[in-house]
Amino acid sequence: MKKQLDIQTRQMLGKVIETNLNYLVRFATIRIGSKADAEDVVHEAIKRILETDISKIKLDSIRMYLFRIVYNLCKDFYLNAKSIRPLSEIDDEIPDTSKEDELDMEEIERLNCLLENLPEREADVVRMNVMDELSFVEISQILSTPASTVKSRFKSGMDKLRKQYFKK
Repeated sequence: MKKQLDIQTRQMLGKVIETNLNYLVRFATIRIGSKADAEDVVHEAIKRILETDISKIKLDSIRMYLFRIVYNLCKDFYLNAKSIRPLSEIDDEIPDTSKEDELDMEEIERLNCLLENLPEREADVVRMNVMDELSFVEISQILSTPASTVKSRFKSGMDKLRKQYFKK
């Protein structure tokens, strides 16, 4: 029998979800290429976190736990070979969650093309840091990997990207 979440935990979880909803949809949209599918993935992630006993999760880690669920669902979505549209077709569909200057969609597309030549582990870290604006600590929580490993993957990936970029 699933343990019911207490009212205070539900309220706190509701705030985390409400605060990060657009960002989670953007995070998923960049990975799977469709806002509608991204919304489905985020909905499934919310459903899963509501079914989980989050009392064992530190309160300050719930946001990253939710991102980890979305990240894993995006990988599952991709592995199930659903049709994935290129970002150039969906630039108007990606919700804007940042007040700062966003990367130009052409640059995002170019970065994604360059990332295809990197090992997946490095590409994920670069994408999360550059496109999703996540810190190395946040990325390490999402990937369940030490922050030093995340930094190392980022540096290695960026070195390879620099070499590719200046070749073209």
